[in-house]
Amino acid sequence: MKKFLVFVLFAVVLSFESCISYKNLSYFQNIETTDFSQVKHFYDARIVAKDLLTINVSTTDPEAGRPFNLQYTGSNNSYAAGGSQGVNLRTYLVNNDGEINFPVLGKVKVAGLTIDECQEKFQDLIKPYMSEIEHPIVTVRLSNFHVTVLGEVNSPGPKHAEKEKLSIVDAIALSGDMTVYGEREKVLLIRENSDGQKEWHRLNFCDANIMNSPYYYLQQNDIVYVEPNKLKKAQSSVGRSTSIWLSIVTSFVSAGALIYSIVK
Repeated sequence: MKKFLVFVLFAVVLSFESCISYKNLSYFQNIETTDFSQVKHFYDARIVAKDLLTINVSTTDPEAGRPFNLQYTGSNNSYAAGGSQGVNLRTYLVNNDGEINFPVLGKVKVAGLTIDECQEKFQDLIKPYMSEIEHPIVTVRLSNFHVTVLGEVNSPGPKHAEKEKLSIVDAIALSGDMTVYGEREKVLLIRENSDGQKEWHRLNFCDANIMNSPYYYLQQNDIVYVEPNKLKKAQSSVGRSTSIWLSIVTSFVSAGALIYSIVK
């Protein structure tokens, strides 16, 4: 009788799992037929509100660049003018209007610019304060470029990038790849646009055309969410209703055993 019960339970589990369609786990399945010719330029992140920028002004005469380089002094959180080679330069917070308050120049609009565009803008603004022989070189860096990856990945959480260019594939790789339960065909990307409004997009890792998507490269503060696939959802449902299934199966087995004993 016990063997018969075990057999029935095993059969029920197998029949239940056989109803679940397993998704193909391979990425970029159609890469042989994908046209990448439309990707003709490199992506550059654009500065948005709440970004932190580090700006360094280098000149042939260090004294000429000193007023534009505020260094952290370490005392009472204060800043003082420093040389262009300072390593503790002040970071500038981009306000909600997309501006930073820069020494000598005052408020400067930077939101919407790429890093290269921002550097060129500051060079043009600083040149009038220099002599004809001075050629200022401005270096701008994003100090807070990070994205957050959640869901069915092996290492969820914030991911900090050492460069201002991070693709969604890079972000998944930094998270230890998706688990076998990750829904690869509709990975969710949540982004706050330049107007402060949230927008969302779905990306298909099984389709190599993901590399042609305008959302392939991430913006700072993006959220990437890998949903659980049908198998994981089904297993979760089984976990919650295990006692119910066992009760039903036990009732059927008991009734079958009773009928069998009567007939015999």
